Amino acid sequence: MLLVGHGSKLPYNKELIIETGRMIQERSDEFTVRCGFMSMNEPSVTDQLEAFRQEEIDALVVVPLFLARGVHIEKDIPALLGLAEGQKTGTFGVNGGSIPLVYADPIGIDPLLAELMLKNASNALTLL
Repeated sequence: MLLVGHGSKLPYNKELIIETGRMIQERSDEFTVRCGFMSMNEPSVTDQLEAFRQEEIDALVVVPLFLARGVHIEKDIPALLGLAEGQKTGTFGVNGGSIPLVYADPIGIDPLLAELMLKNASNALTLL
């Protein structure tokens, strides 16, 4: 899994992506998790794609840690993956062969997001 973050001048953004990747890796042996950034942070998405080319993997899933669709989701990330706009599947070259590549959606509308916002609101109210 390539977990994609936007990148930021503020260190918290990188920490959030890296820590989320670590938690995913802890919860599942099914994935090798790498984190890459679109801008301002390293490693870049391109760097991590190159690193995956050396891995023994059966498929590559690219998961953007973004809330909503935007230019990075619709155009920039697919271009880095060699996918046409709107395309979700393709192939990825590894070790002289190719494997399936799949591009996941951003978080989007999800009941878990509503639950998280309720949790954050409740936590904020404890400050009163």
